Amino acid sequence: MAYDPTRASRSGASDIKVSFEFFPPRTTEMETQLWEAITRLAPLRPKFMSITYGAGGSTRERTHATVARLVRETALTPAAHLTCVGASRQEIAEIADQYWQAGVRHIVALRGDPPAGAGAAFTPHPDGYASAAELVAGLRATHDFGISVAAYPEVHPEATSAQADLDNLKRKLDAGATQAITQFFFDPDVYFRFLDKALAAGISAPILPGIMPITSVAAIRRMSANTTIPAWMERAFAGLEGLPGSRELVAATLAAEFCRRLYDGGVRDFHFYTLNRAEQAYAICHLLGLRPQEPIKRGDAA
Repeated sequence: MAYDPTRASRSGASDIKVSFEFFPPRTTEMETQLWEAITRLAPLRPKFMSITYGAGGSTRERTHATVARLVRETALTPAAHLTCVGASRQEIAEIADQYWQAGVRHIVALRGDPPAGAGAAFTPHPDGYASAAELVAGLRATHDFGISVAAYPEVHPEATSAQADLDNLKRKLDAGATQAITQFFFDPDVYFRFLDKALAAGISAPILPGIMPITSVAAIRRMSANTTIPAWMERAFAGLEGLPGSRELVAATLAAEFCRRLYDGGVRDFHFYTLNRAEQAYAICHLLGLRPQEPIKRGDAA
């Protein structure tokens, strides 16, 4: 069957849901870029917009400020990332309470990378949580949050085995998480095989595919500790290092085909890692059939 990028659109987009991830800005220029991206994507009526939390809690205040502004200035649904790193159980309870009082009802609960970054040894705070599963249970005891956790179709870099990693995901969900969001991946079959294994392990909670629109294989390689970068992707971007416009076109084509295959496999809920840029995610959503609507007003369902 020939590729038809409008197939999802003609099938109707009413059942498609999207969400977007951003990171808190470090400079005034980055803050402007972030809010331009949020404004661009908001008319697509995302289920939520998540704000990340730096290694070792390094962006705690900026994460909170960004989430608070989302609550204060928009009717969008924020999801605040929260990690175990560098905080006691009491501190995490206080942060969770601050979010609840601010109107946040969705937390993305992660163990988190240590201050030295991914790959360094994780050492729990003496009075803190030792795992994401413990963090989820602790959050569940504070307020009735919706809680997302991380899933790894190609296995967490620190996991001793794929089965151990899957067992850890089940512990997080059994502790009270309501859904999982995957690390990005570039082969739809990897995701579908992972869903089969999760179901066989007794996991029935939604597992949203994490989508990373790319324009640079080198950049993705720096961010990816365990994600397979297919040889065809390397070839697709080869020779385009100094041609940003061409890279954008190639990236959009690859992303459209990738998401079309996920859609054909039954996926209707997509989570986009935006890197604080809107155009790639917006274009993919357009090809999936989503169209901008009137801005969400307070009290509307996203």
